[in-house]
Amino acid sequence: MTSARNLPSWEESFPLGPVLAERFGLEVTLGNDVGTAILAESEIGAGRPYDSLLGVWWGTGTGGGVVLGGELWRGRGGAGEIGHVVVKRGGARCPCGRRGCMEAYAGRLAMERRARALVEEGERTKLFKLMDKHGRPRLTSGIWARALEQEDPMAVQLVDRAIEALGAGVASAVNLLDVEAVILGGGMGERLGEPYHDRLLAAMHPHLFRDDTPPALRVTELPGVGGGLGAAMLVSG
Repeated sequence: MTSARNLPSWEESFPLGPVLAERFGLEVTLGNDVGTAILAESEIGAGRPYDSLLGVWWGTGTGGGVVLGGELWRGRGGAGEIGHVVVKRGGARCPCGRRGCMEAYAGRLAMERRARALVEEGERTKLFKLMDKHGRPRLTSGIWARALEQEDPMAVQLVDRAIEALGAGVASAVNLLDVEAVILGGGMGERLGEPYHDRLLAAMHPHLFRDDTPPALRVTELPGVGGGLGAAMLVSG
């Protein structure tokens, strides 16, 4: 394993699989957490009816995965990184260090950084009061949902910004792959997927080449457990 951008102290390559195999005396198979969740969705979750799908996991970052012909596409090891589709050249700084990535606008970590910057500029929000009230160390998906319920202007603004970025990035991936369905998961996706379903479709629509036949948009049927189930499938399969 070479790097994990949302784990800042992980900077060098480390043979995680072989080390775990030696320590526990078992065969070890490594898989990306989002990729394994999407594998599970394709087999036993919201992706069952489809032969091809794009998974978009909207959470701390914005991860993804692709199933083509019923098989998880791994590429050379980095397939599905939809969070790093560029939605604005020279745009906001992404946690990966580059600019304009979809994750720079839609990833929960990037959204929190933007919220803190706006507070430093003098803007008001209930987000951090809600965070403290509920004893959370960061702006979790639940905090964002509560702030939206209270119509907090900053929360509304930043989630709107995220939806627009998701719409452009996801539509671009759909244009390339022409998948039958998009499955939305992750902490933010699970919390906001149903109420924001139509808005995400609307944000995708202007960017879809085949706008007369948009893909189905489904919310995960395996919230919180898809990654583990998919990991088990990697071992058993």
